[in-house]
Amino acid sequence: RYPYNVSVRDAVPGLRGYLQEHGSVFKSRLQGVDSAHLTLKEGQSRRDLLGITLTSRNSRDDKNKVPLCGVPHHAAASYLAKLVNAGYRVAVCEQVEDPKKAKGVVKREVVRVVSPGVVTEDQVLDTRTNRYLAGICKKERWGLAFLDISTGEFLLAERQDEAAALDELARMAPSELLTAEDNADNEIIEGLSALLPDLCLTRRRDSLFVHDLARETLLDHFQVVNLAGFGCEGMRSAICAAGALLAYIQETQKANCAHIERLRVIELDDILILDDATRRNLELSQTIVGGRRDGSLLATLDLTKTPMGARLLKSNLLFPLQSQSTINRRLKTVEFLFGASPRNLEIGAAANEPDPILLRQEFRELLADVYDLERLNSRIVLGSANARDLTALKTSLALMPRLRELALQSRGLLNEQAQDLDDLRDLHDLLEKTIRDDAPVSLREGKLIKKGYDRELDELASIMTDGKQHILALEEQERQRTGISKLKIGYNRVFGYFLEVSRAQQANVPENYIRKQTLVNAERFITPELKEFENKVMGAEEKRLELE
Repeated sequence: RYPYNVSVRDAVPGLRGYLQEHGSVFKSRLQGVDSAHLTLKEGQSRRDLLGITLTSRNSRDDKNKVPLCGVPHHAAASYLAKLVNAGYRVAVCEQVEDPKKAKGVVKREVVRVVSPGVVTEDQVLDTRTNRYLAGICKKERWGLAFLDISTGEFLLAERQDEAAALDELARMAPSELLTAEDNADNEIIEGLSALLPDLCLTRRRDSLFVHDLARETLLDHFQVVNLAGFGCEGMRSAICAAGALLAYIQETQKANCAHIERLRVIELDDILILDDATRRNLELSQTIVGGRRDGSLLATLDLTKTPMGARLLKSNLLFPLQSQSTINRRLKTVEFLFGASPRNLEIGAAANEPDPILLRQEFRELLADVYDLERLNSRIVLGSANARDLTALKTSLALMPRLRELALQSRGLLNEQAQDLDDLRDLHDLLEKTIRDDAPVSLREGKLIKKGYDRELDELASIMTDGKQHILALEEQERQRTGISKLKIGYNRVFGYFLEVSRAQQANVPENYIRKQTLVNAERFITPELKEFENKVMGAEEKRLELE
């Protein structure tokens, strides 16, 4: 039995499948058809959170009312944001078979799960802050892993004692923590809950945290024979945490996560260790009173022009360098961009060397028009991008060649990184040729591809908008070909499109005409060409969406 005394046996088919497979796992459900629904107890408790009206659905025997609430599917993202920000998990369900071919109820499946630490929707994310899913595993040492699925950043670390592990978790401030069911880390979780009261805790089966399985998960994803190239082959505890995280992502997203390209170890030797109390007292990223970003050092320094730059600046503040040579390399690049003129920076500078002030100004002007490439890339790889994302990518890539030129004219780190930077002209050109500027936001609506890119798409679009002109043109073509001046093309629901010829003209009917219907004063025929046109008209919109 389930909430409200609705049994699996008595439930309607769609609800029965939900109860059988996910009734005890997922807090909420979105049904990706024409509306989104929250069922059972969730409908009762979430209506106030979402501000929507509670309705009901009868079970099979019509005795028990099943409460639910719904919103239009196209508006589901904003409601999903409210649920996730309140700490709930949402199972997104969609149709997985063609309704025209379905026998009985159309098959639906959970296609992904959205949770506080596993989300790519802009409505949920803060553009200037990473949103981490963390994993923790206690073996000989404390193993930690952090993954931001919205950017592909994947970090791992090991710490010797609980205090150091707790401090690392507090610094990264994950939105969700993945841990094993064996309760070995309960004490650290209690301590972390005090520091991060909104943290969502997710417990997973212990087998995901077994070293050999976790390592194999990582090797399979990165397509490598060992983890030595990432510098973590011997970090057994961290591997357990990272492998469990990746397995969780693969299980909940059911999509290719190719944007997660590498693992990076958080090395203590490279950074200055600041404990939580020091970070808070210095108000590096938030104020002591109220925990606000405004008023912190980060807010004062953050004049970045892109979301990627804002996130990088925050990371640099929380992970300050302690290597003198690395610090000096960074400072020399900054010094160049803020110099009064080239000759003031270095005696004997070339007369034609670009003015760094002008370089910096143009850099900032261009970067202001660059969208969040990391998160755009993630949504595209995960299959959740829309037409607006593709347009944003095209706009951003158009600026890359000039940005690379400016970087090559600079000194230090900028120049070094620009040497091997691919400006992706070929990808921009492809997007420029294909994506319409006025494309609808949803890819399901079609009208995404520009006219002239694909002949078949153009023909289908023309059929959808100019079907009558096609018929008149074909009618005139057949009149000229057969010499039958009164030939006409008609349509009815029973026979579809047909060519109608009077009995007096039957002698002029070509051999390729196929008789379809005999009337008192006329005969109706079809031809392979007309039948092909009929099929195109009937399925033009569906075929266009499929091709796009």
